[in-house]
Amino acid sequence: MKIAFFDSGVGGLTVLNEALQQMPDENYIYYADTENAPYGIKTRDTVRELIFKAADEISRMGIKALVIACNTATSIAIKDLREKYDFPIIGMEPAVKPAVELNGREKRIFVAATPLTLKEERFKDLVSKLDKDHIVDSIPLSRLVEFCENDIFDKDIIIPYLKDQFSSQNLENCSTLVLGCTHFPFYKDYFKQIFPAGTSIIDGNSGTVKRLQYILNKPHAEGNNKIRGSIEFYSSGKKLNGSNRFIDYLKRINGET
Repeated sequence: MKIAFFDSGVGGLTVLNEALQQMPDENYIYYADTENAPYGIKTRDTVRELIFKAADEISRMGIKALVIACNTATSIAIKDLREKYDFPIIGMEPAVKPAVELNGREKRIFVAATPLTLKEERFKDLVSKLDKDHIVDSIPLSRLVEFCENDIFDKDIIIPYLKDQFSSQNLENCSTLVLGCTHFPFYKDYFKQIFPAGTSIIDGNSGTVKRLQYILNKPHAEGNNKIRGSIEFYSSGKKLNGSNRFIDYLKRINGET
């Protein structure tokens, strides 16, 4: 049986890539609702309806676990998804906990995510529980998802956008930047260019895959293992055969383009 990864678009590929490194012998499904991406700027009710439509299709594909590789989708639907389906469902959450653990009290933590993720009670509850010293600030970066979905990685576009979005923040006073959207790791090198040297930049991908391994009782893979399993790609229910844009994005993650 396969492990399915779901996202509105290409962002979940950053989580799938982590799983490919740690569990190279598994068979995977990557399902992106590309016809309706991005989710982060839509209404909650619209996104919830789209998530359940996709989950219904995925549930019929013979899977042993589903990873909701999208912080927005997790925030909106993870509880109800788990109540409906009998296979394990692993969600995403911004890596606020490790950021707080890493942080010195004299510095601040920035969480960059989609507007919808930041509005959800799940995120607010997470910060409320962990941010005892009130050092966490949130930054919505909705256009970065659009750039990623449209294959825009030109530094002359991305760097000015990021500088503008963080212009009101004192970056020198930041210890850790949390990438709270699975699209954002594609731009990690650009974030490094605008944040001071020594700023930690983290995401929730590794923690999500560790949770997946724990649930499946799957040991950590040692060394740099080549992929031995298969990957099936779906775009809003349509199976993609041969070379496709998702493969190109996976190559980008690994510096092959």
